[in-house]
Amino acid sequence: MPADALSARCLDTMPDSPKINLLDFDRDGLVEFFTARGEKPFRATQLMKWIYGMGVTDFESMTNIGKPLRAGLAADTAIRLPEIAEDNQSEDGSRKWLFRLDDGNCIETVYIPETDRGTLCVSSQVGCMLNCSFCSTATQGFNRNLSTGEIIAQVWMAVNLLGQTSDGPRLVTNVVMMGMGEPLLNYDNVISAMRIMLDDFGYGLSKRRVTLSTAGVVPAIKQLREDCDVSLAVSLHAPDDALRNELVPLNRKYPIRELLDTCKAYVGEGRRRVTFEYVMLAGVNDSDSHARALVKCLRGVPAKVNLIPFNPFPTTCYQRSEESRIDRFFEILNRAGIVTITRRTRGDDIDAACGQLAGRFQDRTRRRERVIANFQVQEHAN
Repeated sequence: MPADALSARCLDTMPDSPKINLLDFDRDGLVEFFTARGEKPFRATQLMKWIYGMGVTDFESMTNIGKPLRAGLAADTAIRLPEIAEDNQSEDGSRKWLFRLDDGNCIETVYIPETDRGTLCVSSQVGCMLNCSFCSTATQGFNRNLSTGEIIAQVWMAVNLLGQTSDGPRLVTNVVMMGMGEPLLNYDNVISAMRIMLDDFGYGLSKRRVTLSTAGVVPAIKQLREDCDVSLAVSLHAPDDALRNELVPLNRKYPIRELLDTCKAYVGEGRRRVTFEYVMLAGVNDSDSHARALVKCLRGVPAKVNLIPFNPFPTTCYQRSEESRIDRFFEILNRAGIVTITRRTRGDDIDAACGQLAGRFQDRTRRRERVIANFQVQEHAN
């Protein structure tokens, strides 16, 4: 479906008065919703097949659902999708959407095509509650958590947009909760949305193809293992507490050793690994001694390390490590037997690369205001 046609269709789904958004329910929630209305539980799977399997949002088109029920759903509920505010395509094939929500706030979602997969990077919050110093999203402040429906709608939109490209379908095969926000600080809604991603009547993804990335909310990682043990990625970025306190302030509450012990318990015995993300900041965390300290830090932890070249943004004080320095860091980790990958920068020409997502929203924390003021002071001093 062309973007302009889908955008018009999305506007049609935004009701004049509040209705129950059916995207807010996973299968269990839909079963409860229908049984409360005196309907059979199988109505939940029928509806999910229409919405997620076939991309249908018009109740009248759901022909195996009786007319009285279709009319009741149209009167009381909605399948609420965001408006496409912007649709940007990178030279490397990556694509970034700016989605406008009902309240006017905007979030960003990124699609990254590879030869063997298509990865969708999904947001979980409007902004971010954390304040990681190297992340563009963090400098924008925070407004609110996304609902389950607002999270899964990003997948719906991407699947339906990408399925209609001129060069043939490009399916979403992987989803990473690595967009705007800290997913584990919006726990219930993220879990519900991921269950739809995994559900055979949703998007049918395997647990190994859905990845949740966290800065290290230890109690929520422990709960995640019980509720929805998808692949886990941890934003580490430093081999010791002193440096990580500066880069990832959450470390002051959940220091590295506690975090790593929790990660080991999460994957348990077997072949699974935790992915540790490590952004390469010139002169900050990229020396040989940092690499050797990281090797020591991760000893005994089933780990894979993603080295991420830093992606700059206007108010940052950091610079990207030289390619030769990243290569040297990689060599030290690899020689120590740690599975290491240097992530290729994708979508940086449209600000869609790791750490660059910002969106457009009202900052309730006034963090953005303070960041800009500090940046202007530094610029004046220079």
